[in-house]
Order: sequence, then structure tokens, then C-alpha cells
Amino acid sequence: MPTSLPEGSRVALLVPGSMLLLESVMALLARGVLPVPLDPRLTAYERGRILAGLEPTLVVDEEDDLVALLDQVRPEGPMSGWRPRARPVHVTSGTTGTPKGVSSGLLTPADAAALVEEERDLWGFRPDDVHLVLSPLYHSAPLRFAMGTVLAGGRVVLPGPFDPATVTDTIRTERPTTTFCVPTHLQRLFAHWDEVGTPDLSSFRVLAHAGAPCPVATKQRLLETFPPGSTWEFYGSTEGQFTACRSEEWLERPGTVGRARPGRTLHLDDDGTIWCTVPPHARFEYLGAPDKTAAAWREGADGPAFSVGDVGRMDADGYLYLDGRRTDLIITGGVNVYPLEVEHALREHPAVEDVAVYGVPDADWGHRVCAAVVGTATPDELDTWARERLAPPKRPKTWTSVTDLPRTATGKVRRDELAPHHQG
Repeated sequence: MPTSLPEGSRVALLVPGSMLLLESVMALLARGVLPVPLDPRLTAYERGRILAGLEPTLVVDEEDDLVALLDQVRPEGPMSGWRPRARPVHVTSGTTGTPKGVSSGLLTPADAAALVEEERDLWGFRPDDVHLVLSPLYHSAPLRFAMGTVLAGGRVVLPGPFDPATVTDTIRTERPTTTFCVPTHLQRLFAHWDEVGTPDLSSFRVLAHAGAPCPVATKQRLLETFPPGSTWEFYGSTEGQFTACRSEEWLERPGTVGRARPGRTLHLDDDGTIWCTVPPHARFEYLGAPDKTAAAWREGADGPAFSVGDVGRMDADGYLYLDGRRTDLIITGGVNVYPLEVEHALREHPAVEDVAVYGVPDADWGHRVCAAVVGTATPDELDTWARERLAPPKRPKTWTSVTDLPRTATGKVRRDELAPHHQG
């Protein structure tokens, strides 16, 4: 391993999803170096803000450079034998609008082994698996499923940026056994299959979805379309995993996201805030944010528990129902968008006096990002400004000019008052 990459150091990877990226992430983890996969579409503005908090030893944003790095750090033997010594560092945005890296650091050998075993026990990864990647690998769940498949000796198929026709052809030719997706993927696939016919899906033994609430009609069609017992939903965040639920359980308890995953315990405060006790390998910190880390954790009777601020309720059998995501969070196409981060970028426009960003329901994306703007900037000017500073999911799709923003007595913007009166 290069002496410039000591154990525990971080390497930021801003390259498109590919087997090269997957192999590089796994090689770094096996060497005790923490990969930080990031969206290669980040603007220079976003990239600078995020990297400042990560303090990476190395930043790789060209595939040729990644090939050179992999040549130096690739372990011997097949990838199925490359045992990770850590979790990748994934970046999440907080309610402060400042993206933060979520890191578990280097794990002990026992915890590193438990990390792999937990995923294999839950999803049953096998040597004959063919995993279909539908979401970007810089997100935690797609990367976790792909890694679990490779570590079990299976094969990963990456058809590229999501396209219903391409995915359908891939299903026909590759006969995948597992996949992870978000509800938007299912909706787009079902619409395409209404036009061209549904492919043979009998090869699937696991289809897991998460990332956003799944519409009831989509969930019901999922159950009708894929093999019995093959479909799952789980609830989690970049920070960690809470529950898993077979769709058949959802049928018996509509709306549930399941019970605590093995090795975890759920607790709810009186206000519904969800806390999850986790094993040692699932503990984490927010890099460079000790106060935020401390606020996310508390000591419980059965060990340390964390919360991301979501609220819900739990029935007598331990099935969790979500009542709300984190305050103000917009989930669009399975991607988390925090309004404050978008507002920070837009407020720097010289013709913007004030701005509030909020989500409105959207049939295709779950929610779409909208902005109410006080000032003289035109929608075209704002579009140009946003394209230079924000990745595509974060850019408002609709601009509404207002003379003032509704606020509480303490000055907080009432986004809930903006959305119902949306004119876009």
C-alpha cells in the first residue's frame, strides 16, 4: 500500500459507478483505508464544501487515476476474499445544511467480520447470485448490496444510469437474482412494462426497496408482479439501518416498515422519536462534528442507541410505522434533499433577498423541489445559478415569486404553509 495512504486515512472518489469503482472501494477497505464515494456530478461549489469537512488524504476524480490507485492497493486473490476492515464513509446532509461524513473508522477484526455476516444473514447472499445495480454506487444501500454479493462470490451487473428499457433488456439477458431500488424505479419500470410487456422475473429471489415511502398502488403491483416471498422493504439512513420487512408482512400490517433488524432494538420517545440500539460495528461519528455526533447518540439499557430525528409508532408486535421523516426533508426520486442546503446556495445570488425551499407531491418522483423567492431574480437567472452550484436532484423545478415568506413568531419559515398554496 502506498505510504501516502496510511491506515484510517480517507480517499474521496468522484467517479461514475462501475465495476472499477466497486473494486476500488473494496480494495481500499481491505487495506484499512476509508473510501468516500461521492456524486461525480457535484458542482465545484458543493465539492469544496463537502471535502472541507472530510479532510481526505487523496481525491480521485478521473478514472485513469483510479486505475493507477487500484493497481497499487489491490489485494491478492479474488475479490470474494477481500475482507473489509471498515465501512465506507458516506456523506449526508444535516438540518444545518452542511453535508457531513458518516464514519465508523477502522473496525476490530471481530466487528469487521460481524459487519459482513450481518448483511449475508439478512439477505442470504450466495455464490450464484447475480445482483442488478439500479441506483448510484455512491449511495450507501446500493454499494452495500453490491459488496455483499461480491463477498459471497456472486456477480454484479451495472447497466448504467437508470433507464427502464435498458433495465428490462438486462433482466432478460442477465437473469438477476437480487436488486435494490427506490419506489421511483418501480413506478418507471411498471409504466414501461405496460407498454412493452413484463419480462420474465422468475429469477429474482430478493428485490429490496427503500429510500422513500412506497405508494400503496406501487407496493401492491410489486407483490403481484415479482415472485412470492421475494420482495422486501427496509427502513434506514446513511447513518445506519433500523428495520427490514417482507412485503407479505406489509400486507398484514399496511404501512409498516417492519421490525428491528437482527441485532438491533428499537425504542420510541414519548414524542415518537425513533432510537435504534446497534452492535459495535454499526456505530458511527459525524466527521468534524462532535456536537452533532453527541446529539445523535445516547446510552440505553441495552447499549448505545442512535437517532436521525425520524418519528413513528410501534405496535405490540414490534412493527414500526413512520409518521414523518426528518424535519423539512424532501425525498425526490429516493434522494434526500435538505432545503437549507439549497437555500444557502440560492441566497448568494445578488438579486435574491430571501428564499424558502420545500417539496410538493409529484406522481413520478414522490416529491419535487420548489422554491419561493423574495427578490428580483428571474426564473431563468435562478436556473442558471442553481446549475452552477447544485447537483441535479437539489435544483428547484419550480420557482414562485413572493413578497414575503410566512414565518413563525421565532422567525422560522413555515414551509408547510408554502406547499399547500403552491402555484407551480
